[in-house]
Amino acid sequence: MKPNLPVLRHISLSADNTFGIAAVADAFMEISDAAQLAALADDPQWSAMPRLILGGGSNLVLSDQIPRLVLKMTGKGIAISAEDADYVYVTAQAGERWHDLVRWTLAQGLGGLENLSLIPGTAGAAPVQNIGAYGLELKDVFSHLEAWDFASRALRRFTLEECCFAYRDSIFKQAWKDRAAILSITLRLPRRWTPKLAYADLQKYFAGRDLATLSATEISDGVVQIRQQKLPDPAVIGNAGSFFKNPVVSAAQHAELQQAFPALVSYPAGEQFKLAAGWLIDQCGWKGQALGAAGVYHKQALVLVNLGGATGANIRALAQTIQQDVQQRFGVLLEPEPVFV
Repeated sequence: MKPNLPVLRHISLSADNTFGIAAVADAFMEISDAAQLAALADDPQWSAMPRLILGGGSNLVLSDQIPRLVLKMTGKGIAISAEDADYVYVTAQAGERWHDLVRWTLAQGLGGLENLSLIPGTAGAAPVQNIGAYGLELKDVFSHLEAWDFASRALRRFTLEECCFAYRDSIFKQAWKDRAAILSITLRLPRRWTPKLAYADLQKYFAGRDLATLSATEISDGVVQIRQQKLPDPAVIGNAGSFFKNPVVSAAQHAELQQAFPALVSYPAGEQFKLAAGWLIDQCGWKGQALGAAGVYHKQALVLVNLGGATGANIRALAQTIQQDVQQRFGVLLEPEPVFV
């Protein structure tokens, strides 16, 4: 028997995106399992409609009207799914809140995710962005995921290699965008855990402590404190966290910039250099400034905020103005992290 398809019409998404943009979806349905996706694929009306796969809405800038079938992934459940001599494998359903997953693993005595604490969004959305923070990326602890492929109308497993992870990027932001609905992810956590504390903010926070004695939970607590000091709570001020990627430039361009701007904040990235996008924006005078109802957070220039009633067009206009200013002054084009819909 076909499962019921409770598709809702003309639904506000203001509570389903962390910017708090008052977007309206033409059609909306919560998805908890593959059977519902299979039923949608069999339905002539809904299978023909363009889709938007939605997790926590923490990496989106929405337009006022979304002429799509919005599928909000709501499946819940976290479990240890396999073990071997070196790793414990944890599987989380797509609708689980990412930070809840991190804390669950820590409660089981499993380290490995602590540097990714308090990142907003859901487990299912984490691979799309290849989330990362404080010297760790999802790909570093990733095993595989299960997704529904709307093209082949079947479940498919994606390995680490098949996800094509890159800096804040994956195949799910590119060739498989809105073709695959991620249902669960499986992470590979080491039995012999070692902390990753090379990131400057962590070094500063734990200065004076014996780093060798820190537990994964203590590091998680530290990351939470650091993030709360630097980033606004979306429940209070609408935002999508860090809005721009840190641009990567060649060694030659880096040398030119460093000569022109001796205080340039940058980090080695292989044979290239990664520039601090927040510093570039701050140098252009944008920290704490606004363009209409969209603004730049007063504590962190990398964060764009909804000052009240901002539309997706307002956020886009501010982002483009900042991009133009940074490119004019530094010759560097900033690339947004969020997806514009």
